[in-house]
Order: sequence, then structure tokens, then C-alpha cells
Amino acid sequence: MYSSGFLEWGMNVYPAPEPHQDIEGLHEIGERIAASDPLSTVLKLVVEFVSTVVKCDSCFLYVLEGNDLILRASQNPHAEVLNRPTLRVGQGITGWVAENKKPVVIGRRASFDPRFQSFHELPEDRFEAFLSVPILCRDKLVGVINLQHRDPHIHSQREIHLVSTIGFLVGPEIELVRLEAEDSKLSELSEARQLVKSAQEILQRDLRIPEEEAFLVLQRESRERRKSMKEIAEAILIADEIAARRNRPRTC
Repeated sequence: MYSSGFLEWGMNVYPAPEPHQDIEGLHEIGERIAASDPLSTVLKLVVEFVSTVVKCDSCFLYVLEGNDLILRASQNPHAEVLNRPTLRVGQGITGWVAENKKPVVIGRRASFDPRFQSFHELPEDRFEAFLSVPILCRDKLVGVINLQHRDPHIHSQREIHLVSTIGFLVGPEIELVRLEAEDSKLSELSEARQLVKSAQEILQRDLRIPEEEAFLVLQRESRERRKSMKEIAEAILIADEIAARRNRPRTC
């Protein structure tokens, strides 16, 4: 159980910030989202805001990519682990939160929780209290926010609701960025396919070979030159365009 109205021996309870501070912080995050700031900027602002209104020793924000939770923002500098796969869904307390889409609130002895798993590259593994909240978009998990305390700490209802509210606010933005990235990849793939097809047609015409053989030529050139097939196709198209210009009759 957690409570916002009493003190427990040996546990830290920090005074709640003024309500207007919460509103101002949420407003600034919303403003950055509305202004289409880079996602990294928004996530950094979220971590800074959470760390201010909920006093803690560390705050991590993970974004779900595939089945991996990627550490995208941290209260403390962790250049060696930032922006790379950190843990998988179902792994540790954070992974449990991601898998079940439910918050975990632990006031003391977090390392004794059966879901706990140590990650030695992060010094924040040595903590007593833990608050982990899923970031959702239409009931779909997109990330997790973690707050950790080195000493025992009572997480109030206000703290839990506030962090959850932030998750609801940034969840759709994270999902939008993910979808835009997928669309961009699909667009690039479609463009590459069209370039390869055009290059094939040029090779068929100039070398008088069938379509399958033209594709094999492109594939062989790609391997030998250690270039992508798109790059080889672009070079063929440029060379064909230059040759066409040279063969055009000059006009006075």
C-alpha cells in the first residue's frame, strides 16, 4: 500500500510542490509537443520535469522499439548506454511493467522484489524505492518512466498520478514519431526499388540481356564495390543520363 498522508519510520516523504508548478511543467511539455520539437527534446524535458516535481535520485525514460526498451532520456548522464537496447520486454521490473502495462510501486528493498534484475552498467541499480509507470497510447505500450530512490520512500497517490499523466501526454507523441519513421523507411524502400528497376531496364537495353540477368549484374556490382544496390542503380542512371545528353543533336 502507498499513502500520501502519513509518515513511516525510516522512509522519506518529500513536500509536494505547489500545484501551479505541476501545471506550468505540463504546459511546457505540451507546448513543446505542439511546436513539433524533436522527440529527444521532449523526452529530456519530461525527465527534467519529473525529477523536479517528484524528488528522486534518478529518472529514466525508456522507449519501446520492437521488443527492446531503449533508454532515450536520463536524469543522470549515461552516454555509454543511452540510445541503445538496454533491456527486453519482460526483463526485470521495468520489463514487467512494459509487458503488463501496469505501474509498479515499491517503497523499500526493491532489490528483494522477485521481478528485480540487476544491470551493472547502471549505477542506479543500487536503490531502495522504485516507481515504474508505463507510457501508453490507446492502450498500446510505447515506453516506461522509472523513478528510483537510494533511500526508502513513500510514493504518494499524487506522485503516481502525476507521472501517469505525463505518460498519457507524451505517449501519442512517441507513437507518432515511430509511425513517421516507419513511413519514411517504407518510402525509402519504395524509392530504392524503383531506382533498381530503372537501372535493370537500362542494362537490359544496353547489354541485351534478360531481366533476371540484369538484376544479377546489379547484385554482383553491389557486392564487389561494397555499395548498396540503390547506389549502383543511381550511378547507372546518372551515366545513362550523361550519355543521352552527349548524343543529343546540338541546335543552333
